[in-house]
Amino acid sequence: MAIVGDDVDHARFGQAGLYREEPVLVGARSYRTGRNPIIIGSLRGGRLGLPLPPTPDSVTRSHTRMSLSARNMEAPLRFHHPLAFWTGCAAVVAGVLLHMPMYVMAAPVHYRLAGMPMDPAMMVGMVLIPCGVLLAGYGLMPRMAQLRRSLHRPDNRWYFHIADGVPLHHEHWKLVTALTLALAIDVMKPASLAFVMPGMAAEYGIGMRTAGWLALIALAGTALGSVVWGRLGDLFGRRSAILLSAILFMGTAICGTMPAFGWNLVMCFLMGAAAGGMLPIAFTLMAETIPSAHRGWLLVALGGVGTSIGYLAASGAATLLEPTFSWRSLWLLNLPTGALILFLNRYIPESPHFLSNAGLPAQARAVLTRFTGARSAVIADPDGTDIDPPILESAHPVADLRQLLRGRHARITVGLAMGGLAWGLVNFGFLLWLPANLTALGVNAHGAAALLARSALLAIPGTALVVWLYQRWSSFRTLVLFIATTALALLAFCAIAVFGVHTGTATVAATVLLLVGSSGVIATLLPYSAEIYPVHMRGTGSGVIAASSKTGGILGAGLGVLGLFGHLALSALLIALPMAITGWMLARSGIETRGRRLEAIQRALAG
Repeated sequence: MAIVGDDVDHARFGQAGLYREEPVLVGARSYRTGRNPIIIGSLRGGRLGLPLPPTPDSVTRSHTRMSLSARNMEAPLRFHHPLAFWTGCAAVVAGVLLHMPMYVMAAPVHYRLAGMPMDPAMMVGMVLIPCGVLLAGYGLMPRMAQLRRSLHRPDNRWYFHIADGVPLHHEHWKLVTALTLALAIDVMKPASLAFVMPGMAAEYGIGMRTAGWLALIALAGTALGSVVWGRLGDLFGRRSAILLSAILFMGTAICGTMPAFGWNLVMCFLMGAAAGGMLPIAFTLMAETIPSAHRGWLLVALGGVGTSIGYLAASGAATLLEPTFSWRSLWLLNLPTGALILFLNRYIPESPHFLSNAGLPAQARAVLTRFTGARSAVIADPDGTDIDPPILESAHPVADLRQLLRGRHARITVGLAMGGLAWGLVNFGFLLWLPANLTALGVNAHGAAALLARSALLAIPGTALVVWLYQRWSSFRTLVLFIATTALALLAFCAIAVFGVHTGTATVAATVLLLVGSSGVIATLLPYSAEIYPVHMRGTGSGVIAASSKTGGILGAGLGVLGLFGHLALSALLIALPMAITGWMLARSGIETRGRRLEAIQRALAG
C-alpha cells in the first residue's frame, strides 16, 4: 500500500489526539512530523509531482512499515455531531410513535383511517419528523472546515491502496452481511407497493388507475434519490448517506397512519428517495472496501441476494400482517427496519478511500487495519516498486462532475445510462404487458401465467452464471453479453409477432432469454458503475446510472398508459435498438475491472 500526503494539524476537525507529533520511520531513519510536508509512497522519477522534504540521508530502497501509534490505528469512527444525530433520531421515533394511538384506536374498524382528522398528537409528530431528519442529517455532515478543506485544498490529500492482497475474513463478512440486510430492507420498501395498492384503493374509494400514481411517484422518488444520495455520499461519506436513508425510512413509517391519499403520495415519494439513494451507495462502499480479487463476484451477489431477500420479506410481511392489521402495517414496518439499519451501523465502516480523500488519513488507516487484522496493512513504498501507485484525483470534485461526460468516462457513462434506460423500459413496460400480449397471440390467461412462471424458473440459474462470468471471464464483456442477450430476445418477440410463430417452444425460449438477459443486465450494471469512477464522484456516477434505470421505468409506465406496449412487435423493436446501441458503445469503450485495483482502473481510464 502507498500513502501520499502532507502532515497538518487536524485537531480543529474534531479529531484531537489522533494527529499528535509521532515519529514516522522511513528506511532506517525516523522523522518527527511537524509542519513540513511528508511524502511516503512511490517516488520514482518524481512521478507524483510533489516536492520531497529535506532528509538527513537518502531513503533506503526497501519496503518499510510506518510506525503508527495505537491511538492512530484504533481511531474510532464517530459521528461528526453525535448529539445532533441521536437527538434527531429520537425526534423521528417520537414523531412516528405519536401517530400510533390513532392507528390503535381504529382497530375495531380494521384500522380504517380514511377521512379521519389528525389529532393534536399527530400534528406534533408531523413537525417532529422533518425536524428530526434535518437534525440527524446535520449530525452526519462533516464540519464545514473539513468540508472546505476536502473540496478546495489540493495539498492535503492522502492516498491509500485498499488491502487488495488480504483474504476475506470476518470483518469483510460482517460488512457484506450488514449491506445485504440493508439492501434487502431497501428493496422491500418499493416491493411492498404491489401488496399495498389494492387495500389502499379500497379504503380511500379510488380506482386502481388512481392508486397507480403511488407506484409512479415512488419511482420518481427513487430516480431523484439515486442522484441526490450519490452526491451526498461523495460529500458527506458513504456511511453517512446509508444512515440518512435509514432515518428517512423511519420517518416515512407514518405512511401507515395517513388519513388522506395525497399524504401517502408525499410520504411515498420520500420513501422512494431514500430507497433509491441507498442502492448506489451500498455498491460504492462495497467496491471501496472489498479486496479486488473478490470485489466482482461479491458486488454481483450483493445485488442478487439482497433483491431476492427483499422481495421475499415484502411478500412474507404481506401474508402475515396484512389480513389482520390491514395494508397500513406494511408501511409501519419502516420504523423497525430503519432502526435495524441504524443498529447495523457498527458493522458498516466508512470507506477508507473516502476518508483519505477527505483529509482524514488516521481514520483511513484505522479502517484498513480493521480489515487486514494487522498494523502492517500500511506499507511505505519509497522505491516505487508498487505496480499500481495511487493517482492524484481532482482537487475540485464539485466542478469536475463534468468528468462524467468528458473523455473516456463520457462514452462509458452514456452507454451505461442508455442501458439503464432500456432496462427500465423492459422491466417496467415490456414485461408488465407481456401476459396481455401473450393472450393476444392466442395463449389463454392461465397458460400465459404458467408460461411466465416456468420461464422464470428456468432463468434462475442465470444468476449464478452472471456471478461466474463477471468474476472469471470479464466484467464489461459480461455486461455486454447480457445486453446483447436482451436485445436478441426482444428481436425474437418482434419476429414471433410479425411472422405469427405462436409455438410454445419459441415463446418459452424468447421469454427465458429475455428474463436471463434483463436480470443479467441489472445485476452487472451497478457493480460495474461502482468500479469505474474516481473516488470523489463514484457515488454520484453510480447514482446517475441507478437513476437511469428508474427513469426508464417511469418512461415505461407512461408509454404503457399511451398504449405502446399493446403493440408487441413495435415495442420490442423500439427497445431492442437502444439496447443494441448500448452494447456496441460499451464493447468499444468499456474497460476491464476484473481483479484490478480501483487505482489501476482509473489510471487506465486516464491514459
